[in-house]
Amino acid sequence: MAAYTVPAAVRCSMNVLLRDSVLISKKICRLSAICTGNGYTSWRTCSSSSSSCSSESPAADICAFSGHYDRLVQSGSLRKDAQQRHVVQQLAQLQHTLENYSNSIYLNPPPPPPPRINSKDDNSQPLKDDKDYYITTAGNKSGGSAAKEEPAPPPPPPPPPKGFYIHGDVGTGKTMLMDMFYSRVENTRKKRVHFNGFMLDIHKRIHRRKQSLPKRGLGKMFTFDPISPVAMEISNETCLLCFDEFQVTDIADAMILKQLFETLLKTGVVVVATSNRPPDDLYKNGLQRDTFLPFIDVLKEYCHPICINSGIDYRRLDNAAARKLYYLTREPGAEASMDALFEELAISQKTVTGPRVLTVLGRDVTLAKTCGSVADCTFDELCGRPLGASDYLEMARLFDTVFIRHIPVLTLTLKDQARRFTTLIDNFYDNKVRVVLLADSPLDRLFVHTGGDDERDRQLLDDLGLSGDAAERLTLFTAEEEIFAFKRTVSRLMEMQTESYWMKGDRSHSKKHENT
Repeated sequence: MAAYTVPAAVRCSMNVLLRDSVLISKKICRLSAICTGNGYTSWRTCSSSSSSCSSESPAADICAFSGHYDRLVQSGSLRKDAQQRHVVQQLAQLQHTLENYSNSIYLNPPPPPPPRINSKDDNSQPLKDDKDYYITTAGNKSGGSAAKEEPAPPPPPPPPPKGFYIHGDVGTGKTMLMDMFYSRVENTRKKRVHFNGFMLDIHKRIHRRKQSLPKRGLGKMFTFDPISPVAMEISNETCLLCFDEFQVTDIADAMILKQLFETLLKTGVVVVATSNRPPDDLYKNGLQRDTFLPFIDVLKEYCHPICINSGIDYRRLDNAAARKLYYLTREPGAEASMDALFEELAISQKTVTGPRVLTVLGRDVTLAKTCGSVADCTFDELCGRPLGASDYLEMARLFDTVFIRHIPVLTLTLKDQARRFTTLIDNFYDNKVRVVLLADSPLDRLFVHTGGDDERDRQLLDDLGLSGDAAERLTLFTAEEEIFAFKRTVSRLMEMQTESYWMKGDRSHSKKHENT
């Protein structure tokens, strides 16, 4: 058979098209290399030429995000940090992916194809081997209609975008980078929340669903699992969740996280989280940790773990101090100085000083001394009572400045109070609440790993049937989580004493600025 020949004119046109395609491909590769390069120069080169960085291209989005970070470094607002910039580049790619992203395809998968309708069951038809049978069914010889092919089932949707689990030591910039990413994602279905606040909302939703169940009749039993419906509620509300301070210290949280997050992630919710712990160390040495371990596998399947471990706590560097905000009990005149500062702040309030009752989840929490948006409390008032994240979030909503007096040295004997103090500061820091402290020890020596083994611990060991060896491993008794979390608390309290933090927390100033 003669070979098929292509006319010369057609060959020429094909060569031109191939040459242009190669040139375009090379330009795209060069553009990608420019936009994802390191340093301020690469951002400046990319942003100065509108022809080389189209605003509609993924490379342009990555370039703009990296450029924003580089400008902050160039202006001196941030220090140059190669690990931070690597995270910025990773988040920039996800930011572009999420611009037009929706998880609706995972919430409402396409329906299966309708069943084939036949007049007779296929199994009742005898098999035929002669070729006329095949020709007839094709409709080419006997005039019969052609047999319709069954529609192929729709392909499964592509896997959702993977999120990020950013972990590392305290003060390395994890929260700052996540907030920078969150502010640049142009997607209305997004939510940024402290992990404590998120879990509090989950427990509220679970409680609300349980309350809506019909009352069970005598002798009738039914099972109801509220976790998956709650996860579906959240998946319908948002497709991006950003968590600050992902940590698991509560066994009730540990028991529901796998099912909750498995549903969230499989329905296309993208998670970006920060944590001081790597994924494999979450809920380390916690009670019944074996049942929690599958959650870690789910988390790593849907989120890229990425570590920032520069060894630098930026909260301790070059931050101009505000007025004196941390007093020692033994200092002469410490109480009088705090009284004077309270009176100074109270002058600008349009109310009188007195007690205030907060209603939280149907409970009344009384604070003895408040004035407008300023509260003057004792450590025992805030952490000696069985209060939790919901109470501290309500305080953060109502007050922009909280005085905390008579903070003791936090030994292992005071594990409960230390947990509450850490939760208190986490929620205050996340909501830019200012604090003025009076403590028995300097901040870097406020938590001491001594004491413990009190009567309550021994009683609990007996109730659980655990030996002393088990207590040495469980964080419930060793206070390992408290020691780990308190490093973060100290770092945050350092930043909360700076002038920049004090100014950001002045809500009266921000309201005036908004009105102007």
